[in-house]
Amino acid sequence: MPRLCKPAMNAPEHVITVEETLDFAERAHAGKPQLALALRLIRNTGVRKRHIVQPIEKTLRHPGFAERNRVYEVESKKRTPQVIEQALANAELRARDIDAIIYVSCTGFMMPSLTAWLINTLGFRSDTRQIPIAQLGCAAGGAAINRAHDFCAAHPGSNVLVVSCELCSLCYQPDADDVGSLLSDGLFGDAVAAAVVRGEGGVGIDLERNASYLIPGTEDWISYAVKDTGFHFQLDRRVPGTMEPLAPVLREMAKDHSWDVGKLDFYLIHAGGPRILDDLAKFLEVDREVFRHSWSTLNEYGNIASAVVLEAGRRLFEEDAQVAGATGLIAGFGPGITAEMALGTWAADGVPQTFA
Repeated sequence: MPRLCKPAMNAPEHVITVEETLDFAERAHAGKPQLALALRLIRNTGVRKRHIVQPIEKTLRHPGFAERNRVYEVESKKRTPQVIEQALANAELRARDIDAIIYVSCTGFMMPSLTAWLINTLGFRSDTRQIPIAQLGCAAGGAAINRAHDFCAAHPGSNVLVVSCELCSLCYQPDADDVGSLLSDGLFGDAVAAAVVRGEGGVGIDLERNASYLIPGTEDWISYAVKDTGFHFQLDRRVPGTMEPLAPVLREMAKDHSWDVGKLDFYLIHAGGPRILDDLAKFLEVDREVFRHSWSTLNEYGNIASAVVLEAGRRLFEEDAQVAGATGLIAGFGPGITAEMALGTWAADGVPQTFA
């Protein structure tokens, strides 16, 4: 059965606190009627600090779309090798053992995909399949895990590397002053993460079932407007309420697997914001504490888009012990409005034991 091994994550060295974010917003948008609401929303994000790929002085300036995309290429090549090496070590594999690379990112554009550079540079085989996913936004972390599951199921014994590179700060638009833009300026952070799904062996989460769901008529609720200045993030005010229609979908998927979604042992949920996590806890009838790894990720790094579920997973692996056979849910949410969901159990080479 395909098995998700311990993820690795790295956040850039430049840090901005929520207090600094509020100060920047107040100075940049002073006197605008929507500022008071935006500041209140930023204070309520639960984000204490975020990591960004450039110093804040550079982040706040817009050098043009071409230069930002150049920075994206340079920084993605600089920062992905380290997390890939750690993810391979966590899975006890080498680059040549990987049969496919799924690369997810919505914050920059390259063609060929970064996967070509990774194969040429890091020792992957020339016949490694390349599966870039660019337009699922925050849902792409869950989608990558699910597509890795599908690949291993279709090609028994294969191993798939998942890589997420989200440099959200490169999408900052200084002139955008709508509430959605101002909120996103205080919510999103940068991070690179990776994990291996092994076709056989290893220690991790056996991926038993996955599913996708799109809420009809919501494709414009989370979107990019692509302009001369780059990607302009657009967020509809109805997005935080999407957990009410998605919770029954999660419940039904678990029921079809003979599980109760409210009685699982672990939950790796995309931390889109505090209301997403609070509402999902409410509608699944679980204590909000079961989402502790998602809350911690949000508090310490902000919304790091597709990397959230991988970082939440890393935190789960680092708890004192997990019992083989423990059941859990992985869920990512993003544009569409799309949900990518998976069910899995802890396992370690088929031997019932605990592990850190």
